[in-house]
Amino acid sequence: MASKIALVTGASRGLGKNSVIALAAKGFDIILTYQTKKESADEVVKEIESVGQRAFALSLDVSTTSVFDQFVTEVKNILDTQFSSAKLDALVNNAGIGINESFETTTEEILDAMTNIHFKGPYFLTQKLLPLLNDGSSIVNTSSGLARFSFAGYSAYGAMKAAVDSLSRYQALELGSRKIRVNSVAPGAIETDFGGGAIRDSAEYNQLISSQTALGRVGLPDDIGSVVAFLCSDDSKWINAQRIEVSGGFRI
Repeated sequence: MASKIALVTGASRGLGKNSVIALAAKGFDIILTYQTKKESADEVVKEIESVGQRAFALSLDVSTTSVFDQFVTEVKNILDTQFSSAKLDALVNNAGIGINESFETTTEEILDAMTNIHFKGPYFLTQKLLPLLNDGSSIVNTSSGLARFSFAGYSAYGAMKAAVDSLSRYQALELGSRKIRVNSVAPGAIETDFGGGAIRDSAEYNQLISSQTALGRVGLPDDIGSVVAFLCSDDSKWINAQRIEVSGGFRI
């Protein structure tokens, strides 16, 4: 039986990388994107291939909607020539950045950047990819715990992620006729390079977060990827329009 195929944006490192590794472990072939880190993306491809799945990496700046038509053409070409398939079975909108800036000092330029990367980009990329998605496929949008709880300096980021949660519900409603499921995954504080790696690199900050988490530690990338893979698989076939927070019980 042919493997299912997942497209994951922003998967050369961090949570995106962990997600594609987890998807490959579930038998998915992968198309992953990177913005600038081609060498890192190529290493992820090799790691996926080492477990017997196929993978290809494409460059994509999700904040620039003008490149989406060309990107969709590239995806279609890979599906046709490398996978002998016309359709995707899962889409994970993961690409993003974190900017720590107080509400008072957030500029229009910063807010526009956050909007383009975290909301406008996934909105229109998903729209463009709809013809390449199989009926009955799964879409997973990356949200954030910061859409529920608040930290100073993340007003723009948190607001965009709250918008992603709302968008996911509307997509689930409007794509339901095609049996396409849409959910959002909201990671809590994770040891990655997000926000300059503050949680990963600062023992004091790490301990502060851990002390406010029911399970007594901060999150690891492995904690997230398996949830994304689950939501892309048939194991979650009756989960739709849900926001799944993966934070170990932070500030509950």
